[in-house]
Amino acid sequence: MSDFVLEFEKPIKELEEQLEKMRKISLKDGKGVDDKDIASLERKIEKIKKEVYENLTGWQKVLVSRHPERPYTLDYLENVFTDFIELHGDRAGFDDKAIVGGWANLDGQTCMVIGHQKGKNTKMRQYRNFGMANPEGYRKALRLMKLAEKFEKPIITLIDTPGAYPGLEAEERGQGEAIARNLKEMAVLNVPIICVVIGEGASGGALGIGVGDRVLMLENTWYSVISPENCSTILWRNWDHKEEAADALNLTADKMLANGLIDGIIKEPAGGAHADPEKTYKNMKAELKKLVKELKALDETDLVNQRIEKFSGMGVYA
Repeated sequence: MSDFVLEFEKPIKELEEQLEKMRKISLKDGKGVDDKDIASLERKIEKIKKEVYENLTGWQKVLVSRHPERPYTLDYLENVFTDFIELHGDRAGFDDKAIVGGWANLDGQTCMVIGHQKGKNTKMRQYRNFGMANPEGYRKALRLMKLAEKFEKPIITLIDTPGAYPGLEAEERGQGEAIARNLKEMAVLNVPIICVVIGEGASGGALGIGVGDRVLMLENTWYSVISPENCSTILWRNWDHKEEAADALNLTADKMLANGLIDGIIKEPAGGAHADPEKTYKNMKAELKKLVKELKALDETDLVNQRIEKFSGMGVYA
């Protein structure tokens, strides 16, 4: 387990520290601790970890999605894809660092991969604007999507943002228009689009690159019109009810799937994506390869029509 420990992970952390001490004693004299005792504790840790992570509340999943050691877009580009070539700029004078994108290879299939990027330390978080894109970021994303359409290549988007940048200057430069244009254009692009929520999926900031033929969520992520804290602030005038808001918003992957708002869930290892990134990358790669093959087999007209019907049918009750 990492040095950063969430409140509900503390019992697991204590057991892991105990296990580490037992291993050190065993290595030191070769007789200090029975191997059976070590194996027994390992099994106990895995069992508790599985139980904890299978019964997380909505708010706890929000906390896991924000874990500072969770893989970000550039980590997936390095470990799921190969030969990534980053493309910069919106061709109107700006290059938003909160969104990265470019050509990448998925086991022989060239794709355009676009995603929000957060930073792993204070300096990089500021450089990436904490994953909150300005209008230029969404315009850059659309430019790259149009490029993928031109060369008939699939598009994969990785969503991880607390929301589009809410600053006055972003609104002045057309934040709402940029996101709205992306929604409109993505609906009718004639190449396969796969969207995956890899962390936080908040509001229009997520939707700006979130219209796809298949929309997936990693198991411990969230996707909602508003964050639990902001929801609590609006309804109760403070953050004290954020846990209640998280449950009411039905923002977790299982709830989103049950409500027909996403198409699938990618499993995470026990302990979350940050606990075993390699397994997470493997699960992600397998799912993406399957879906790219499935969607490439569809006629362009059918692809677009099905995408429009999918989003038009959301929230409709017979």
